[in-house]
Amino acid sequence: MNEPTLTPALFGHAAEPQTTPPVTSDPMLPALGTFNWSDLYAQLNEEGVAVTPPLLSREQCQEISGTFDKPGLFRSTVVMQRHNFGRGTYKYFADPAAVPLVRTLREKLYPPMAWMANQWAPRLGERTFPPMLDELIAECAANGQRRPTPLILNYGEGDYACLHQDIYGDIVFPLQIAVMLNQPGEDFTGGENVFVEQRPRFQSRAIVVRPQLGQGMIFPVRHRPVPGRNGYRRHPMRHGTNAVESGHRNTLGVIFHNAR
Repeated sequence: MNEPTLTPALFGHAAEPQTTPPVTSDPMLPALGTFNWSDLYAQLNEEGVAVTPPLLSREQCQEISGTFDKPGLFRSTVVMQRHNFGRGTYKYFADPAAVPLVRTLREKLYPPMAWMANQWAPRLGERTFPPMLDELIAECAANGQRRPTPLILNYGEGDYACLHQDIYGDIVFPLQIAVMLNQPGEDFTGGENVFVEQRPRFQSRAIVVRPQLGQGMIFPVRHRPVPGRNGYRRHPMRHGTNAVESGHRNTLGVIFHNAR
């Protein structure tokens, strides 16, 4: 979450035109096969953020939240106030495969995310990405980016996250997903997700999103294409979290590129 922004090289796999993204069913994620990805892509283009239907059950959310207190599962713990990132704690999983649900989420969500990213590529004048996650991970490894980036965030009363981008290295997959693991209004109050879109020659736009338990938010890592008079413009975006007023709030961050 704290790495400088770097521009990726313009290389990659040729984009194949598709009307719908490739999604494989999985018994661990039965809801995934019911999503209308074309509608989610349209929402992403229109609003800058797309909110999925419930992706995880309450039990699955509790399963992932419960990993936070198991230190052997994590490679790094960041206490945010020590770095002026905000207030709260987040932890990076050492190996997503150690938590099958986290691994499955990352693997199964990647193909439709790659479909969306590859629709954006010509608009942004940027590279395209391989259709499967293991190809992206191999490419990251060849570039020295070997540390997994899925993370779990924990906020208590008064905790918040400053606006930021999740870059981590030269290879940057342009989309990520955050999954809400608690029920707003019951498990916590406050703690809204905040996105700020910088619009060239205009004032910045704030977007506030309130997902429910198990819903995912799809949003840009760095910027998104927005049509203008002379083609598409890049609108940089950053994201953060408003202060939690009461209770505890946990979120799973699914980032697809690895870190150096």
